[in-house]
Amino acid sequence: MKLRTVLIPGLLVLALAAAGTLGYRSLLSHDRAPRVSYVLLDGAPSNSDSWKGKVMLVNFWATSCSTCVHEMPQIIATHEMFKARGFDTLAVAMSYDPPAFVSNFAQSRQLPFNVAIDNTGDIARQFGEVRLTPTSLLINKRGEIVKRFVGEPDFAALHELINQLLAES
Repeated sequence: MKLRTVLIPGLLVLALAAAGTLGYRSLLSHDRAPRVSYVLLDGAPSNSDSWKGKVMLVNFWATSCSTCVHEMPQIIATHEMFKARGFDTLAVAMSYDPPAFVSNFAQSRQLPFNVAIDNTGDIARQFGEVRLTPTSLLINKRGEIVKRFVGEPDFAALHELINQLLAES
């Protein structure tokens, strides 16, 4: 019986982590976001040092992912809602996504944030072997990963969390 008492909560945590609801390690502490370098669609080099002092949403997506395409208007709206307060977004296209498709998508949808193509898969690897799209990571002003979303997030809850993070000093 004692084994069940210990095992069931542990299984719940593992099930929630697997479902992307929360990360097991995030129960203990926030992981630091990795330092990554990338090239934006316009050819400009950039890296995560530019995120310092901002609340960042890093969204891994693909043009072939119907959920990614469906959530993109809400990602855009979220970016527009909070950008004046120190929030930014980076959309990272997966390595298998043809660059021409990504460029066309970004132009036709007029994405108002930076877009990078993870040609080598290095950015996805550094963020914990991201393989499923969409996967989004919310990073606080101190560069810590606060939340990982696998699948489309609950945008009302995301907005509430962004407000909290922006209010932090």
